[in-house]
Amino acid sequence: MSLFKKIKQRLKYRADKKAFINAGGSIKLDHPIYDDFYKQAGTANGHYFHQDLLIAGFIHEAKPIRHMDVGSSIEGFVSHVASFRNIEIIDIRPLKITAHPQITFTQGNLMSLDSSLIEVCDSLSCLHALEHFGLGRYGDPIDPQGHIKGFSNLHKMLKPGGMRYISFPVGEKGVHFNAHRVFDPKEILGWSANKFSLERFDFVDDAGDLHKNIAIDQAPRSEYGCGIYTLKKLA
Repeated sequence: MSLFKKIKQRLKYRADKKAFINAGGSIKLDHPIYDDFYKQAGTANGHYFHQDLLIAGFIHEAKPIRHMDVGSSIEGFVSHVASFRNIEIIDIRPLKITAHPQITFTQGNLMSLDSSLIEVCDSLSCLHALEHFGLGRYGDPIDPQGHIKGFSNLHKMLKPGGMRYISFPVGEKGVHFNAHRVFDPKEILGWSANKFSLERFDFVDDAGDLHKNIAIDQAPRSEYGCGIYTLKKLA
C-alpha cells in the first residue's frame, strides 16, 4: 500500500470521528479500521463461491434420499445444503458438536473405508478436499496415492446410479507439498473410468470466473483453476 493511500485513510478516519462527535455521538474506545471504506461489498467469485453455490443448487434440484459429504467447507458448502435438507459429513479432523439439527458429523479417514459405508447413499460430495489426501496437512497418513484411494472409496460409498459431485484444483499438474495437488482436468477420466460416467463439467478459471457445463477440452488453460465434476455411478 502506498504512503499516500495510508495518509488518505487516516485523514478520513479522523474526519469521520470528528463528524460523529460533532453530531452528538459518544465514543468509548478508538478502534480504527482504515481500509473497509475502499473495499467491495464482498467476494462473489473464486473456487469456493462458485462450487459451493453450484453444487448446493444441484442437490436441491435432485432431492436425493441421503446426501453425504467428505471434507468440504462446513462454513460454505455444508451450511448452504443444511439450510434446506439433512447432510451427513465426514472429515479426518474433529468437529465440535453442532446444534444444527440438519448436520450430522463423523470423524473418519476416507483413504481407508469402513465396510459400514459401502453403498450407503445416493448422493455424495467432496469439494476441494481430494487434493489433500495423503499429504499429511490435516493429520492424515502420508500416502502418495492417497487421492486415488480416496476417489475409489468415495465411489464405493455410492449406490449404483448415485450422483457424485467432486472438485479439485486443475492446471499445471504437480504436487505442491504439503498444501495440495494440482491435476490435469482430464486426469480424473483415468481413475476407474469404467465405473462412472461424466454427466457434467464446470470450471473456475484463474480469474475466478465460472464456465458452466462445458466440455473438458474447452476448459481455458490455467495455473490454478478448479474443475467441478458431476459423476454418475454405473450399475
